[in-house]
Amino acid sequence: MQNPLVTISIPIFKCENFIERCLDSVLAQTYTHIELHLVNDQTSDNSIQVIENYFQKNTVAFPVKLVHNEENSGLSVVRNRGIDEANGKYLFFLDSDDTITPNCIEKLVKTAEQYNSELTFANLECVNQKTLEISNCITIQNQKKSIESNQEYFLDYMNGTLVSYAVNKLLLVEFFREQKIYFIKGLFAQDELWSFHAAQKVNSAAIVQDSTYQYYLHENSVIHNRNKRNFDNWITIGEYFNQAYTSEKNSERKRKILQFIVDYKHLTLQMNWKAQHNDDLWKYSYTAYKKLSSLSFFDYFSSHFSADIKKKNLLDNLPTSLGLYIFKKRWGN
Repeated sequence: MQNPLVTISIPIFKCENFIERCLDSVLAQTYTHIELHLVNDQTSDNSIQVIENYFQKNTVAFPVKLVHNEENSGLSVVRNRGIDEANGKYLFFLDSDDTITPNCIEKLVKTAEQYNSELTFANLECVNQKTLEISNCITIQNQKKSIESNQEYFLDYMNGTLVSYAVNKLLLVEFFREQKIYFIKGLFAQDELWSFHAAQKVNSAAIVQDSTYQYYLHENSVIHNRNKRNFDNWITIGEYFNQAYTSEKNSERKRKILQFIVDYKHLTLQMNWKAQHNDDLWKYSYTAYKKLSSLSFFDYFSSHFSADIKKKNLLDNLPTSLGLYIFKKRWGN
């Protein structure tokens, strides 16, 4: 029986300095039944010329398709186009400044086929662009080989044992289309929201414990360039989590979503401060987050929530000026 086709989708936007390295890793794959989709989000640099020159110089044994968005639409639209236009049974998102190991696709496909999974994923490594130092920056905390129900997957994700990045995951295309698990247009850096929506619907998943992806950290990385636009984006994403909480009927899942919201607010407030050290911007987000759901008075007497969650919830719902004062005492100026 023929191996299933895998579509690798790469967004193209201001990646002229990295795209050749990325493409080298695709051409080095031991799994050959693939197609490559390059989605040009109207990049303003020389990325397209670099790509065209690359494929003139290199022999490729699989189909390559370069498509162009009519206008710069953001990564969410690019990702959705990847889902809609994939011809493969599976889809794999690869960012243009990153690379994959030669056996990445082979390992993921073998595992996906073995467990008949709708979503299959593996660990990644972070690479410092300047020093090339490698670190295990994000690690799957779940030691299972497979997950067999939506409730199991949802609870594992809510408990933080699964990863939220969109890259380095093998998607069963038909399932994601049928379930309409897409990225929200207009939002960026929304891997966690997309993964949350997937967690509400995925019934079967499989895990490759090996690292198969290199995520490069450089001065243009999003994590080094966060500002008010990012903070507004986080607020909107928090509102989507809140909508899920208010509409959820299952009491256990509802508690898990509330815990998730508390953790999300607390983490992004720290990321906000680390990025800008700006009192007004931090207070702006803090005030907006207080409009999202929080633990009730009675929840503080419940065994369903840990002491850590109760503490975070309390610290993130103080009068704003007091909240900032205590935050800076705890995390420094």
